[in-house]
Amino acid sequence: MSVTPLRRAELRTRSAGGEIELAGRGKAKPAWQAPIAYAAFAAIACSIVIASLVAAPGRSGLFGGALGLLMLAVAVADARAFIIPDKLTIAAFALALTDAANEGLESMPENIAVAALRGLVLALAFFALREIYLRLRHRHGIGLGDVKLAAVAGAWLDWTLIPVAIEIAALTALIFYIASRLVLRRPLCAAAQLPFGLFFAPAIWFCWLLNAIFFEF
Repeated sequence: MSVTPLRRAELRTRSAGGEIELAGRGKAKPAWQAPIAYAAFAAIACSIVIASLVAAPGRSGLFGGALGLLMLAVAVADARAFIIPDKLTIAAFALALTDAANEGLESMPENIAVAALRGLVLALAFFALREIYLRLRHRHGIGLGDVKLAAVAGAWLDWTLIPVAIEIAALTALIFYIASRLVLRRPLCAAAQLPFGLFFAPAIWFCWLLNAIFFEF
């Protein structure tokens, strides 16, 4: 997905309590912050892979670890620029179909079809919610990136875990927003923007992990 320089500048804006904050505009970050951020990212990535392999040894754990890394990348990208790159969601969706095929040779076509159908149904549900919100509030409440991420959630998770992932993401986002407003001592605003992928992507991997630990073995 190509983005013009003007669009990149616009995407750095953050709407918070009716004020527009420029992310990093005119501010140089200290030199020590970058190594710490990279180290933290590497530590989280290693933890995701290890937890996935412990929960599901073998190829399933490898697929789950790859999902976790992709969801971590999605969360970081959405937090930085309010964009969920298509290449990440496409990779995660294709990985879900591969994981479904890995469940058994005899039922491979059925497993792939079921995973794809769940992804399609959830994506359509998110898109419908997006259109309803647009017509009621005359502004977008869900981005197309979130709709595509919903397809990933549907392809990876069973019907029983899909609402769990959505609830975890929504509650986490709500708690994060309220806590940030309290810390910054700013009033709550119904029009404030949050990168939902920052919360939804980790919730998808976390629910996969729960399924691997409690339901598959």
